[in-house]
Amino acid sequence: MAIVVRTVSINAAFLQEIKDDHHELRQLLHHTAAMLARPGWMRIELDRLFELFGKLRDQLAMHFSLEEAFGYFEDAVIAAPHLSRRAELLRSQHHELYCELCQMAERAEAILYHEAAQPAIGRLAVDFRRFTERLQQHELHERDLILESVHDDIGAGD
Repeated sequence: MAIVVRTVSINAAFLQEIKDDHHELRQLLHHTAAMLARPGWMRIELDRLFELFGKLRDQLAMHFSLEEAFGYFEDAVIAAPHLSRRAELLRSQHHELYCELCQMAERAEAILYHEAAQPAIGRLAVDFRRFTERLQQHELHERDLILESVHDDIGAGD
């Protein structure tokens, strides 16, 4: 009788790319939050805020694409099929989070071209904090899923 054993393969180059991408994403999140926390606004700062949201949107798209394109979830689910529902839920959150950030980027652009920026920036700052918290929770759940699949794979729970 043949027994099929699946393992989670870890590609060092891919992990480095994910790590670099994650660092860039964290920096953009930090800079955007710091920019939104500023008390007074000048036109040049609004330009920078709009630019930051554009970069953040592009970086988040890259981050999610890397996770999805290189089997970040698939290897874990193949090794531990009982995790597939959680993996699919996390994957579906990529679209939701990305769309939410796109809407904030559009709002930043609208603020750039309108006079009453201060109240709109305050609302955008609150929404951005909530978004950042959801994104951090999402990333934490992804990490936990991968760690659980590796844990199952190496049999540490035996």
